[in-house]
Amino acid sequence: MFSFCTDPSTLPDWQWMACYLTTGKHMSIYWSVLTVLSLLAITAPIALLFGFGGASAARAQVAPLRWLGKSYISIVRGVPDIAFFLFFVIALDQGIEYLRHKALCPDATAPIRQGSDFVVCQAAKMPLGSAPQWVHETYGFSLAVLTFAIVFGAFAANVLFGAMQAVPRAQLETAESYGMTQRQTFWRILVPQMWVFALPGLSNLWMILIKATPLLFLLGVEDIVYWARELGGTKTPRFTDYPHGDWRMWYFLALLVFYLLFTRVSEVVLARIMARLTRGQATAAGEAQRKATS
Repeated sequence: MFSFCTDPSTLPDWQWMACYLTTGKHMSIYWSVLTVLSLLAITAPIALLFGFGGASAARAQVAPLRWLGKSYISIVRGVPDIAFFLFFVIALDQGIEYLRHKALCPDATAPIRQGSDFVVCQAAKMPLGSAPQWVHETYGFSLAVLTFAIVFGAFAANVLFGAMQAVPRAQLETAESYGMTQRQTFWRILVPQMWVFALPGLSNLWMILIKATPLLFLLGVEDIVYWARELGGTKTPRFTDYPHGDWRMWYFLALLVFYLLFTRVSEVVLARIMARLTRGQATAAGEAQRKATS
């Protein structure tokens, strides 16, 4: 906070705006950018792990495992994202509290389901009511990360399954003819080659994940969308030293610029990764590189 912000009503416009943009509440929207970036940094590898597991299960020779992998891909992909997010977070939260209630309050006699209410003992609450604010925020963020990872893991599984199928069967048969086991063929031949086929789909999935981060707002996490709506709404002198009209359009315009810049940077990075992976590969991109350098 600037030292000249003691009496905002007497400041010229540029100083007023400088003071306004450095208030404690505005620091919250700046920190919320880190929340979005942290969600992406944590969710992407976890979703990829879910996807790899789902794709591997979907092509397994053991029938129950194959059914499990294909069911995971089909069910999650077939449910609208918003519906799954809202349902899964509530169901997971209540499931955790139910198990804690049974373990920590075995003598409780009151039913947990009381009409439309879900009531557990105080010791089973997640997190506890006496827990500090950062615990509540971390718990909500963790549920959001897990939900995002499961949903986008199903899409990643579909992409990786298709990439595995795209690897020429002749190469796998050649590896087997040289005496490689199925495990060796999978890790040494199939997995290294599938990435060049998977990256275009994974790139699109990354872009969709970026655009889906505003769903944090629906999950109760105070992200940039929450603060844009909160700070951009009309503020009167009764509640703030910096009264203003409805500025939500400007706040959401700033979000538009932020997401456009972020996706543009992602496109550049992904294009370089794709160029590196396709170098020397027998693919259309690899052939284009050979022609460009010849």
